[in-house]
Amino acid sequence: MVTENNARPLDLLNSSKGKTVLVELKNGHTITGKLIAFDVHINIVLENSEEKKEGEVVRKLGNVFLRGDTIIMISPTL
Repeated sequence: MVTENNARPLDLLNSSKGKTVLVELKNGHTITGKLIAFDVHINIVLENSEEKKEGEVVRKLGNVFLRGDTIIMISPTL
């Protein structure tokens, strides 16, 4: 839900810091992890990340840096 506090895209990302997010990449991979940091290019750093396929963990990645131009979507997980 977009609120006045999350009116801009970077505000939504900022409110997701420290929380688990789901990231879909252009190459079809899906990664979940705790959002630690991001910049204006939407480069992101995830902690305790995992690559998933069809909801199942394929491999544990740990700390990762994902380049913003490879990201299709970032979503806070439930």
